[in-house]
Amino acid sequence: MALPNLSDADRQAALKKAAESRAKRAAVRAQIKSGAMSFADVMKKADDPIIARMKVSALLESLPGFGKAKSARIMSELEISESRRVQGLGARQRESLMERLGK
Repeated sequence: MALPNLSDADRQAALKKAAESRAKRAAVRAQIKSGAMSFADVMKKADDPIIARMKVSALLESLPGFGKAKSARIMSELEISESRRVQGLGARQRESLMERLGK
């Protein structure tokens, strides 16, 4: 697939927008890590575009006491692809995660 030809101004605007989105996702992960936001709170806001585009693995790794190994094990047990984003979770996967982590 060919990349679109963007003007310098359009390219700069896209880069700025992407940087802002990354910063917002990082802020959400920091809130989760600090305990200011629980897993259940995050799932309630799953329709927020910033949260919806977060990878589930990054979300789980942000939880206190979770690392790459523990989050990978849970995702494997619940049959969730490691590339899955929050918006792409099915109803069964969402319910399973809430049962396991929805504190």
